Amino acid sequence: MPEQSNDYRVVVFGAAGVGKSSLVLRFVRGTFRETYIPTIEDTYRQVISCDKSICTLQITDTTGSHQFPAMQRLSISKGHAFILVYSVTSRQSMEDLHPIFDQICQIKGDIQKIPIMLVGNKSDDAQRELDASEGQALASKWKCAFMETSAKMNYNVQELFQELLNLEQRRTISLQVDGKKSKQQKKKDKLQGKCSVM
Repeated sequence: MPEQSNDYRVVVFGAAGVGKSSLVLRFVRGTFRETYIPTIEDTYRQVISCDKSICTLQITDTTGSHQFPAMQRLSISKGHAFILVYSVTSRQSMEDLHPIFDQICQIKGDIQKIPIMLVGNKSDDAQRELDASEGQALASKWKCAFMETSAKMNYNVQELFQELLNLEQRRTISLQVDGKKSKQQKKKDKLQGKCSVM
C-alpha cells in the first residue's frame, strides 16, 4: 500500500496525441492549446483538502510513447489513482491501453481498491471510430469507471477528476472550484465529511 503522505498522486496514461496534456491543462489551468506538443513527463499540482487536512493533488502527465519503460513502472508504483485516456477517433489508441492496464495490475496487485478511470477523449470530434458503448464495455471488463470527455469543449473535465477522487476508498477527497461547491456536492458534504479542491 502506498505511504500516506500529503500528496495524492494521479497518473495519466495513453497513446501519443489522445489529449492527455490537454485534459490535465484544462483541469489545472483552464486552458486549451490547439497545437500538439509531445510530452516526456510533466507533473502538475493542485491543492485539495482531504480528510479535513490540506493535501496536494499531484497529476503526472506521462509520455505517449513507450520509450521510457522504467519511468512508466515508477509512475505506476508511486501512483494512487490512474486515468487511462484514448481518443474516440482512434481504435488503436484504445488498444494501446491494454499493456498499460496489464502493467498496473502486475505492479499494484489487487486493483479493486485503486481508482482507475477509462476516458474516451475528443468526444466533440465528428471523426469517431469508437462509440461510448465500446468504452463502457472495456471499463466493465476491467472493472473500472468510464467517462467520455472533450478537453477542447471543456466537457466532463472537472467531472472526470471529481469522479476519480470519489472512487478513492482510503481517504475522503473531493474537488471545489473557485471556492464554490455544486449543490450536489454540498448535499454530499452534509451526508459525509467530504473534502474539496481550493
